[in-house]
Amino acid sequence: MGRYAAAEPLRLRCLEIQKQTLGENHPQFAASLNNLAGLYQAMGRYAAAEPLFQRSLAIREQQLGADHPDTAISLNNLAGLYQAMGRYAAAEPLYLRTLAILVQSLGETHPNTQTAWGNFCYLMQQAVQSGRAGELSAHPTTQAVLQQVRGEG
Repeated sequence: MGRYAAAEPLRLRCLEIQKQTLGENHPQFAASLNNLAGLYQAMGRYAAAEPLFQRSLAIREQQLGADHPDTAISLNNLAGLYQAMGRYAAAEPLYLRTLAILVQSLGETHPNTQTAWGNFCYLMQQAVQSGRAGELSAHPTTQAVLQQVRGEG
């Protein structure tokens, strides 16, 4: 609904309740950090969103493991923030790691995997359209998608 000002205190209250009841290292606390960061991203408050996404990722990696699908969600969301900020070279490896985790854990046809692929492809489209594809790595997946976006493959 775009009612960000109304949503923020509710997200903050949720975070505080979870902090008190579950602790700051609980995966659900990480999910709430992720949600607050997403709100800040939607508000254009990127500097506020980034440390929350990073903290959510760190908690999930520690509590759930580096290859857990929820860890992939945090990676994907941090990548999306970097993409929104125009930091394509920072977003790319996070999306690649997201995809590796989701393909391995959920399979290529799972909706979460398909969403991550769409996000990655959109990054490639933005990089090509803005003339910044040269900032991306030589990773085979990146290069294959760039070729498709450019109509070369």
